[in-house]
Amino acid sequence: MTEQTEMPKTYNPNESEKRWYRFWQESGFFKPAVDPDKQPFTIIMPPPNVTGELHVGHALTATLQDIMIRWHRMKGNPTLWLPGVDHAGIATQVMVEKLLAKEGLNRHEIGREEFLRRTWEWVRRYRSVIANQHTRLGVSCDWSREVFTLDPGPSKAVRTTFFNLYNEGLIYRGERITNWCPRCATALSDLEVNHRDLGGNLYYIRYPVQGEDSLWLTVATTRPETMLGDSAVAVNPGDERFSRFIGKHLVLPLTGRLIPVVADEAVAVDFGTGAVKVTPAHDPVDFEIGQRHNLAVINILNLDGTLNENAGRFAGMSSVDARNKIIEELESTALLVKTEPYSHSVGHCQRCSTVVEPVVSRQWFVKMEPLAKPAIEAVKDGRIAIIPERFNKVYLNWMENIRDWCISRQLWWGHRIPVWYCRDCGQVIVSIEDATACTACGSISLEQDPDVLDTWFSSALWPHSTLGWPEDSTDLKYFYPTSVMETAYDILFFWVARMIMMGLKNTGDIPFRTVYLHGLIRDDKGEKMSKTRGNSIDPLKVVEEYGACALRFAVSTGTAPGNDTKLSTNKLEAGRNFANKLWNATRFVLRSLESNSSIVIGPVESLPPEDRWILSRLNRVIASADHLMTEFQFGEALREIHDFLWSEYCDWYLEISKIRLKNPEAPTPAPVLVKVLETSLRLLHPFMPFITEELWQQLGKATRRPADEASSIMVSLYPQADAAALDEEAEKLMGTLIDIIRTIRNLRAEHNVELSHIVKVKIFAGQDTGALQAYTGTVEFLARAKPEFYHTREDNTGPDDIISVLERADIAIPLKSLVDVDKEKERLSKEITSLTADIDRLNQRLQDENFLTRAPEAVVAKEKANLESRRQRLEKLETELTRLGL
Repeated sequence: MTEQTEMPKTYNPNESEKRWYRFWQESGFFKPAVDPDKQPFTIIMPPPNVTGELHVGHALTATLQDIMIRWHRMKGNPTLWLPGVDHAGIATQVMVEKLLAKEGLNRHEIGREEFLRRTWEWVRRYRSVIANQHTRLGVSCDWSREVFTLDPGPSKAVRTTFFNLYNEGLIYRGERITNWCPRCATALSDLEVNHRDLGGNLYYIRYPVQGEDSLWLTVATTRPETMLGDSAVAVNPGDERFSRFIGKHLVLPLTGRLIPVVADEAVAVDFGTGAVKVTPAHDPVDFEIGQRHNLAVINILNLDGTLNENAGRFAGMSSVDARNKIIEELESTALLVKTEPYSHSVGHCQRCSTVVEPVVSRQWFVKMEPLAKPAIEAVKDGRIAIIPERFNKVYLNWMENIRDWCISRQLWWGHRIPVWYCRDCGQVIVSIEDATACTACGSISLEQDPDVLDTWFSSALWPHSTLGWPEDSTDLKYFYPTSVMETAYDILFFWVARMIMMGLKNTGDIPFRTVYLHGLIRDDKGEKMSKTRGNSIDPLKVVEEYGACALRFAVSTGTAPGNDTKLSTNKLEAGRNFANKLWNATRFVLRSLESNSSIVIGPVESLPPEDRWILSRLNRVIASADHLMTEFQFGEALREIHDFLWSEYCDWYLEISKIRLKNPEAPTPAPVLVKVLETSLRLLHPFMPFITEELWQQLGKATRRPADEASSIMVSLYPQADAAALDEEAEKLMGTLIDIIRTIRNLRAEHNVELSHIVKVKIFAGQDTGALQAYTGTVEFLARAKPEFYHTREDNTGPDDIISVLERADIAIPLKSLVDVDKEKERLSKEITSLTADIDRLNQRLQDENFLTRAPEAVVAKEKANLESRRQRLEKLETELTRLGL
């Protein structure tokens, strides 16, 4: 051992973490070394939104990805973890609009150019915040390759994809029912709408038949205000109740407009009356009916959700106000038959929770079915594995029923749609570069489409656009397809499915080989975390209080693919306690090293059993952890490493080694102490990088680690199991010794034996007796017991011995060795007398009729439970007293 300053008594994570992260970055360890002869391991970071700070869900995903990256880096794979940030279209625009509102402005008043200038300014200010937060978590991504979704590279990829899909007829512009958010003032895809069941009413309204007095059709609707946009009433052609009405015209109440009665198979005969109003502009089913019957599409809504000029005298009203006014007028004209309470599913904007309006509008769409087919096959034939496998069915079900994707958004922030319209001849020009002249007439009077693309359009290209596509870059050739896409199961459709479709379309190859889906982090009660519930956890505050390694431990321990996990202060404290346990263990190991003593382990067969045991157990844990990591069972791998270090190494091997360290004649345990600790730190490093780096470096200084070896634990080799080190006999022997000590400790605790008191114990170990006798000092030191060893129990036990039967040994402790029998008898007798008096009192009370009839049932039940509890306690005390010889 070299001369060195003794380690501080306590671990200071804040100081250590910043120092080591700076060292890693400056050393270039995060950058992969391209080796054509090696298969790279690549993860493209799911880009967090630029809009805000990281939450605990980001801490989970960052930790899981970093575990995989650090593990593969240590295994020698060229390893790339490419970071990035998403421009987050709607979310970012909403944030900047809120800032404008504080100045009394809106985006239309300052204009598009100024709004974008301010948004870029805001993004530049907050983009670095996310990177800084990631560094505090210890993520080892290649920051030199960081990408923003609006950078030139991804922007070119977006335009190239749009251009190619348009020319293939897979992108089109058309009028369709879309989900319109009045608050965000944009169309939304189906996946951006959350549906909630809301209580409402079903209104039954009479529609008079033209030219026939006292004849009408009654329809039922949840939204009477949309009747102003009705184009027909539809009935099912098989419903004989309405066959005589088909082809007639009805007078639309409150407007006087005539609308036809049409027959359509889409009508459900069991809804309402069986006759339904058809509003093609405001319902997707009605739109399809309207297309089949060539009905007028009458939009009654403004973009802000108020009624427009097509609503006549109701124009300018909100939907709710118009509904109330229409119901009032229908009642006054006897056209409202009845109103029934009715619960139905209502769409809400995922971003702002405003009720979404189905509105016909002219939007850009992607035809999804041709793109979905190859993506379905990629999962079915196993080229892409989804973990956990149960999500295959969910993925396939959605893909096989996929609908066209509305990709245009009425926003200013985002990838502007690369389409220009000629003001002179109306030509539509789609171009990768900015169009300067009309391709039909040569005019330079062009106007670009004002809309931007859905944020998920650029995100769908993320695995290949970040690596240089559409250019045939070196990174794309080497790192694509990527290895793993790790993300939350709740964006399987939003993002994962679209990446697979677009990756296959643009590159002809899958974007990644494995999809690892993690669950949600919930609080200790299983509730979803949110600021509104008041149970959210700020990961950076946790890092400040507990340390990054404690947080990483807490979010990864107990995790399993696709399953939600709970996070509590108990888990965070357990992570901090584990780091402190490792710190103290390392301090002990360093103090145990003697100056100039060798740390080279001699021939294994010549080592004491406890050395062979801990080395054997270490190699079993290495093999198991490596297998679990391969199977993506990171939580279980961490549990096994933790249990080995905490229990077997710290609680047992270190304690046993103290006896040898006090004996100058005994072989030093130092080489094995160092070997197991150093190897275990490398085993644990992917999970808890900072504490393991700190301790590994401390160990290296103390043991004069050669200069030609790795300068950091993160680029050292991940441990490999050595089958030759496995020793079943040593494991059995030490397992028996531990069982014996643990059992003696338990018996001492049960009988409240003071620590200073040495108990006598007889150990019957058969063929292991001789080997265990060598550990007499260990039993004395760790169990506070004076052992006597025998081969068998025959003629070696007394009548008052407490016998414990273990797997490979039995032990007997004379009762008098555990307790003062006379004092114990006296104590038991007093407690029995007191308990008997209590039982008599309760019996009398429960036989009192006045008490039984007047007391509440809960009070009577409680007294009966008290009586039963005391009877059981009395029985145990009398049994114990009998055992003591009375």
